[in-house]
Amino acid sequence: MSLTHLAPEYIRAIAPYVPGKPTSELARELGLDEASIVKLASNENPLGISPKAKAAMLAAMDDLSRYPDGNGFELKAAIARRFGVAPNQLVLGNGSNDILELAARTFLTPADTVVYSQYSFAVYPLATQAVGARGIEVRAVEYGHDLDAMLAAIQPDTKLVFIANPNNPTGTLCRPGDVVEFLEKCPPQVLVVLDEAYTEFLPKEKRLDSIALLQRFPNLIISRTLSKAYGLAGARIGFAMASPEVADLMNRVRQPFNVNSLAQAAAVAALDDLDFLRETVRINAEGMAQITAAFVRLGVPFIPSYGNFITFHVGDGPALNRYMLEQGVIIRPLASYGMRDSLRVSIGLPEENARFIAVLEAALDG
Repeated sequence: MSLTHLAPEYIRAIAPYVPGKPTSELARELGLDEASIVKLASNENPLGISPKAKAAMLAAMDDLSRYPDGNGFELKAAIARRFGVAPNQLVLGNGSNDILELAARTFLTPADTVVYSQYSFAVYPLATQAVGARGIEVRAVEYGHDLDAMLAAIQPDTKLVFIANPNNPTGTLCRPGDVVEFLEKCPPQVLVVLDEAYTEFLPKEKRLDSIALLQRFPNLIISRTLSKAYGLAGARIGFAMASPEVADLMNRVRQPFNVNSLAQAAAVAALDDLDFLRETVRINAEGMAQITAAFVRLGVPFIPSYGNFITFHVGDGPALNRYMLEQGVIIRPLASYGMRDSLRVSIGLPEENARFIAVLEAALDG
């Protein structure tokens, strides 16, 4: 007897999120030397972890028999100092994925709708469906958000809008003035989740001062992560900045120990390691130039990106992905986004980028 019927239909209909393939899994599948595999699939920091964060984690290990600080006092204080917000405006998450799901679990019911863009982060429809709400996907323009169309798509039963800026997986960016205009026109009872997982990679002239907007728009929730530029993907640290009222409600739903002690210690130290952050941004800019120059030379169409990854188009996406895997290079297929013949490659170290380019060129020549 199957027990699947005990779950609501909207849970049974979920297609689980598929993460990037680990190097160990590929090594087992194809009999490759794991040390020879290059993983450029999950937008991870190629520099690894901040030395300050590593030292902080080692120092915190002696207290692992104790529960973490459920309120994250030190981490909230560090975020507050760094970004100029009050601790009561903060919600800590087990990665920013947790923040997105917390927003959905806190505010949505099966009677509500959520607006998000085509080709935007896969977690938005998953978080929506997991609480039984209905997603409204708005057609993208040049692989990016059409904010006017998203505004027009808001219904009387809409409670949440997700905006990824820069967007994953396409790397597109909304102009700062367009985001402000969207917030000005958005009904005040509709919460806008601005997902800024990749904001650290933006040049200053392209960056929206979203934190300053919190005072003007109490319906704004800003989601950030330390998984990308700060190099803590494995520690799982995300946080939301919002009005104290919204943050309080999300904290009521949040699990009391959702951020472990080592992660909290690492995050406090990483936020203070600005040299590591600057080096990360420099390596990313140079790697982006290295890969895009190769795309231009090889005649490979791509979407100009403002993140630490770039999406490109080929004649047969699945075939190229298989070839890359066989050569020990892991990139991200995008068929699940409705982009069968597009793939996303993360920016790595110069030698990792060169390996990807060489394998791509061999595939195109073959």
